[in-house]
Amino acid sequence: MARKGGERKKAVTRSTKAGLQFPVGRIGRFLKKGRYAQRVGSGAPVYLAAVLEYLAAEVLELAGNAAKDNKKTRIVPRHLLLAIRNDQELGKLLAGVTIAHGGVIPNINPVLLPKKALEKAEKESQSPKSPKRKAPAPAPAAKKTPKKTAADKKTAAADKKTAAADKKTAAADKKTAAADKKAAADAEEEAAADE
Repeated sequence: MARKGGERKKAVTRSTKAGLQFPVGRIGRFLKKGRYAQRVGSGAPVYLAAVLEYLAAEVLELAGNAAKDNKKTRIVPRHLLLAIRNDQELGKLLAGVTIAHGGVIPNINPVLLPKKALEKAEKESQSPKSPKRKAPAPAPAAKKTPKKTAADKKTAAADKKTAAADKKTAAADKKTAAADKKAAADAEEEAAADE
């Protein structure tokens, strides 16, 4: 037997209407139950669902890339941490968040590296980062000259530092000598006054 008003139409969720995966109805319920405000507009849960879905998609995409880079098919907390900390905006958003079993970003201070590794790191930092713009390979003879000039630059910088340190030491010595003279003069005056 058919209903009076005809057959009931199939319900279309607000998530489907908005073209979202996140549940608009559930988020609306949470907004009302949470008593964040006395009244909640009809557009608020849709907007919030869209923002949350975008953030989730962004984090998952970056974490998936991190998992691929580590030759893994499953995203683990480590991949989430790498994704978030390597992205500037997400890193700022989640700056105060600790991810359990996430570890830390791999980072070694260049000062702690041995000299050979330090030179290698310097070369990598000087080389172009994007593979699209590769510089033409220099001739073998030209390759040796930049190393010498870099070493010369380092030596010159070290010499400048040493010269600056020597100047500071000389200035300090002058100050102490002046202070010693003054102290001796004061002592002589006191001795003369006592006599």
